[in-house]
Amino acid sequence: MKNTIKNNLTPVSLTSCSSYDPQELRQALDLLLTHIELPVTPHGAEVLLKPNLISTKSGPLSCTEGALILVIARWFLDQGARVSIGDSPAFGTATAVLRNLKLLDELAHLGVTIRSFKQGVSVDLPEVGPAILARAALESDLLVNIPRVKAHVQARLTLAVKNYFGCVVGLRKAWWHMEHGGEQSHKPGGFFDRLIRIQAAFPASINIIDGILAMHQSGPVDGAPYPLSLLAASTNAVAVDRALHTILQVDPQTSPVMAACQQAGLQGASLAQLIFPLTTPEELQVDDFQAPASLNPVRFNPFRFLKSSVRRLFMSKDKLLDKSGRKYI
Repeated sequence: MKNTIKNNLTPVSLTSCSSYDPQELRQALDLLLTHIELPVTPHGAEVLLKPNLISTKSGPLSCTEGALILVIARWFLDQGARVSIGDSPAFGTATAVLRNLKLLDELAHLGVTIRSFKQGVSVDLPEVGPAILARAALESDLLVNIPRVKAHVQARLTLAVKNYFGCVVGLRKAWWHMEHGGEQSHKPGGFFDRLIRIQAAFPASINIIDGILAMHQSGPVDGAPYPLSLLAASTNAVAVDRALHTILQVDPQTSPVMAACQQAGLQGASLAQLIFPLTTPEELQVDDFQAPASLNPVRFNPFRFLKSSVRRLFMSKDKLLDKSGRKYI
């Protein structure tokens, strides 16, 4: 991740946006990105869009809004970029989720290719050791991280930092829950400490947050719609997440991901490290967004996990590569 930091302050662009109308989205996106210095020049670059494509079993609210994905794809295409899209959903494949969102034909018409996240590369994450991340994401010139603002029954909120977890290949996401969850999940080296390090594996990324229609009360797949009516952007996932905690009035220390960022001393975890070139978080603040009052364990039920793992193992074609590109088990 490459941050644009001036005088030790990280820019976070925030703007009101109440509709998924393509014209309104394009105007809002132009405004946001005018005030964020992209880490690479889009012209000629390989740009990978990484929305949240977790599942459509409970409806499209679980995923990043399709209209926003298309507008972002068009924006980068208009800058001369080569655009692809990918994710590693908890259920099914990215192609299947995009089909359910009715995006396949439009993406194909635009020339946006779907990249598989099944092929993994071992990457050393700062302070916590190796992780198997999607080769397609690592090889992009610019990763565009596009989460939806959602409540989460294990993390209280899932925003930009959490969305990078989709770059962990296949079943290894579930193994992270089992191996690094439990009592150590909130400690150094535990699940959340590992999670917040993933973003550092990508030398160039930008985060564009879908906060037009958020999910609250529960999540990440079965919550209720909440009209938050905003878009946000930053080259620093921690920074934009910290701003959103203020907007939603969620105490960062009660939010495991942000608490881990603050404990690790990551840039952007403090409001004092942020600058807002457009709207401030206080101007967009809401007082009735409902995050889960209590959180579920990070570690899954072992019997349910084993059943799911065996089923997915037989369906999986995940491939692991070393850093030279050779396959190994």
